[in-house]
Amino acid sequence: MATIVMESIGRVFISLQQIRGVPRMLTEAAPSMPGTVRDTDVPFYFRERYVCGGYRPLHQNWRYYFLSLFQRHNETINVWTHLLAFVVILVKLRHLAESVDFAGDPHSWPLMILVVSSLTYSAFSAAAHLLGGKSELCHYVFYFLDYVGVAQYQYGSAIVHFYYAVDEGLHGHVRGVFMPAAAVLSCLSCLGCCYGKYCNHSLPPWVRKVCQVVPSAIAYAWDSSPVAKRIAWWCAGGVDGDDDPAIAFHFGQFGFFLGCSVFFTFPVLERCFPGRCNFVGQSHQMFHVFLSCCTLCQIHASHLDYAARRELYSRLHGSGEAGVFAGLYAATLASCALIAALMLRRVKRVLDADAKSK
Repeated sequence: MATIVMESIGRVFISLQQIRGVPRMLTEAAPSMPGTVRDTDVPFYFRERYVCGGYRPLHQNWRYYFLSLFQRHNETINVWTHLLAFVVILVKLRHLAESVDFAGDPHSWPLMILVVSSLTYSAFSAAAHLLGGKSELCHYVFYFLDYVGVAQYQYGSAIVHFYYAVDEGLHGHVRGVFMPAAAVLSCLSCLGCCYGKYCNHSLPPWVRKVCQVVPSAIAYAWDSSPVAKRIAWWCAGGVDGDDDPAIAFHFGQFGFFLGCSVFFTFPVLERCFPGRCNFVGQSHQMFHVFLSCCTLCQIHASHLDYAARRELYSRLHGSGEAGVFAGLYAATLASCALIAALMLRRVKRVLDADAKSK
């Protein structure tokens, strides 16, 4: 018995030594890491309005950009907000798996698609903010990947809203067109974001915002229409709040998305404090926080709807419909990836032409 205890203590001691070695490893790596630079030292399409410093220098080795996760620069908070959201959503998935039979119940597949799409966009966006500063080409590669993640998350939102949150009246009007339209709008959103980024190489930043915001706003309005109608019906007194436990979380996701829209579209904080938000306080950081809260409210509301509205959605959706929607999700993801690849070819031609002209 004493031997077993001593072996356990020894293993714990070795683990603590390894953990204590991590800060030393980072400290040893830090002196070889270049410091941050001013906005004038990076290409203009890398710059964010009113953020004057904290940019990482281009054309360093990959190790530098991975280790910059622990360095103070203007993308640090952006990366960590998505990484933390990824971990929280992963924990949420583990909790869901304890009560939801994802393998045996086809009606649970829309919920699974929402969670997977949420994990995907969080991972892709974290990669974009962490690694997009390596070079001009990497900037476009990783941000196009980010836009693919956002587009497939839009489809994930549409499927749970249509599958679990829709009422019988609206379902009868849009049954055959809702999900195909959601898939098309997701692809158009990806195209708009990629094209806006591409135009940002030679056109003013507001062009990128228009190309990103308009298609995404149209997609969100369509994807969220079942929830919007349900909230309107609740506000009119059609349903008691006690009979609809998910309604508070649907309100939450709408409220957080409104905050997302404001902070994504307008650099509110940077404009008020120009040059003082190089590390923390950027509107895009607030956008990440609101988006993560919106996603968590959405997942929880969809889980509550999955549990409480089974009789309704089982009657509205046939047993094979979930499989069709899952296949459409895969097709949407592939289409968005193709759009990003085609736009990347155009970007590469522009960058090659610029390199030859120098």
